Amino acid sequence: MTDTATTAAGRTPLVALTDVAKSYGNVRALHGVSLDVHAGEITCVLGDNGAGKSTLIKIIAGLHPHDAGTYTVEGEEVRHASPREALDRGIATVYQDLAVVPLMPVWRNFFLGSEPTRGRGPLRRLDTATMRATTRDALLRMGIDLRDVDQPIGTLSGGERQCVAIARAVHFGAKVLVLDEPTAALGVKQSGVVLKYVAAARDAGLGVVLITHNPHHAYLVGDRFVLLKRGAMSGSHLKKDITLDELTREMAGGSELDELTHELSRTPAAPEAAAAAEPETTA
Repeated sequence: MTDTATTAAGRTPLVALTDVAKSYGNVRALHGVSLDVHAGEITCVLGDNGAGKSTLIKIIAGLHPHDAGTYTVEGEEVRHASPREALDRGIATVYQDLAVVPLMPVWRNFFLGSEPTRGRGPLRRLDTATMRATTRDALLRMGIDLRDVDQPIGTLSGGERQCVAIARAVHFGAKVLVLDEPTAALGVKQSGVVLKYVAAARDAGLGVVLITHNPHHAYLVGDRFVLLKRGAMSGSHLKKDITLDELTREMAGGSELDELTHELSRTPAAPEAAAAAEPETTA
């Protein structure tokens, strides 16, 4: 559901999906999903495996078109034909695998596909000095101080690679940053570092979509929460309207969790049965 009160107040979302649906043959992957992404805010999309998070990412990123509903960018209805078209509209997506070349240096990966050049004709060559300096400056502006931008990006930790990808999106003018489970394979400390830079992207004025199955990480940085279950929305909340415990409980299934807890709880043995189970002692 779009936040009509906020929209009525005069804030047009950077991205808005309304009752979006997507099917693959007879398989309904998404149905009736709505969300708003505002500048300077983080919209968290939560759900377990199979909830429809990946399909939602692909629609926002322009990889797959939606079958029903509306998708607007800054108030204009769109139907992206490719990820490049979405990127041209300022929507950058960082997937879990990051699409980096491990053996290439950090600066080379930072400019991968957008390399500046010097000279003309047969003398045209990569402007490596500019790329090195720009990469270093862009990372420092995000508060990322790498040891050396010449080191292969594969030697960085998972958290550091995520941070480089975030800084790259900010540098190249993204308005909306979509992050696919950025903390999924990371430890507690690295997850904290990544969330710090997710918040930095928000503070830089970007609208952020954070896809995650971890309600604790979402609640640390999120402003809005959309919960998916089996391809449909099971909840949509502003942070001021929900606590972490309520968010965790709603994501876990609420009444389903209560039923499971009851099934798994131990029933105390009756006193007579407990006494009968005790071995007799001999004097």
